[in-house]
Amino acid sequence: MLSASDMTDGGTISGGIGTGTLTGESLRKFFERDAITVSRDLLGCHLTVDGVGGRITETEAYFPDDEASHSFRGPTKRNLAMYGKPGNVYIYRIYGMYWCLNFVCHPGSAALIRALEPETGIPVMIERRGTDMLTSLCSGPGKLCQALGIDIEINDRLLDRPPYAITPSAPVPIVSGKRIGITKNAEALWRFGIQGSRYLSKPFR
Repeated sequence: MLSASDMTDGGTISGGIGTGTLTGESLRKFFERDAITVSRDLLGCHLTVDGVGGRITETEAYFPDDEASHSFRGPTKRNLAMYGKPGNVYIYRIYGMYWCLNFVCHPGSAALIRALEPETGIPVMIERRGTDMLTSLCSGPGKLCQALGIDIEINDRLLDRPPYAITPSAPVPIVSGKRIGITKNAEALWRFGIQGSRYLSKPFR
């Protein structure tokens, strides 16, 4: 597992893995890597759910031996999707209210999708979120799921299956920092974002 000391400072270029919508073997190859690499390369990728979505701007990485990860104590009924194939979707609820979207890398490791820049289906997002402020539509994992209509009904399926579609990005400049809302392994610099983006859950410091 990579450690926080393996991370580079802001300004690093990431992404640019292939072209065209990820399906089948290309989906497997993209996600069958360590969660840090995948989380960085997801930045800039275009994600849609039933045609509603945009550019991924912020992610976090989680590993099986990471105390902050749902997989730290092994498989359970709740986290079973996290042990699916690379590119599988893992959705869970926080605070009994908000859904969170994750993509499986190696079994038991995943990238949390924290924020997105709206690009397609914006009127639908506005209706779902009750705001027309573009920078607030998907500026956090719960907001993102609400805007894209994500809930447990579309958990545990691969990203090349409806309603999902994901397309790789050209290289983007990235920044890294501490993950948000955790108390264990909190010093790891495993939160990543597109440098200079206005579409983040919180600024990087």
